[in-house]
Amino acid sequence: MRKSTTLKAKLKIDDHYDPTHLLAIQELLDHPDVQSMELYIHHGSITCFQHSLSVSYYSYRLASRWKLDKHAVARGGLLHDFYLYDWHKKENRKGLHGFTHARSSLANAQLRFSLTPIEKDIILKHMWPMQPRLPRYKESFLVCFVDKMLSLMETVHLIHFKPIQWMFPTMMIIYPR
Repeated sequence: MRKSTTLKAKLKIDDHYDPTHLLAIQELLDHPDVQSMELYIHHGSITCFQHSLSVSYYSYRLASRWKLDKHAVARGGLLHDFYLYDWHKKENRKGLHGFTHARSSLANAQLRFSLTPIEKDIILKHMWPMQPRLPRYKESFLVCFVDKMLSLMETVHLIHFKPIQWMFPTMMIIYPR
């Protein structure tokens, strides 16, 4: 998909963007199924790809600061919602999306990529506490927290709120108006 290439070009020229993040997820970004996440609306008008890229990036930044496995966080964050269906349509899902999509995302990711135990745990347990199994790694808790924070911001449209744009300047590249 062309949009992914355009996004990568924009991120490379953003003064606030950490380019090592792109290196960690390059293999994933080049895969057509990851690019297809752009086709699915996730929260409001935000696509699954935009949401997942944002979770990946902000988790990566925090993992770097806290000396966690930033590579696993970047990859797990990008693949945490890799379910590849429109969850708004009942016929596309089995059960309640919030309770089932983590398993679908992990199954899809394992079919296409080689994953570390931390990446698997991040994907499978990002919906804690809705799914009862506690995340095993600090990296999993981090992605779980960042996912919830960004989901809330996307749902209530805070990502276009000026103070948020000032605090998180890279967001305006990931979430263009």
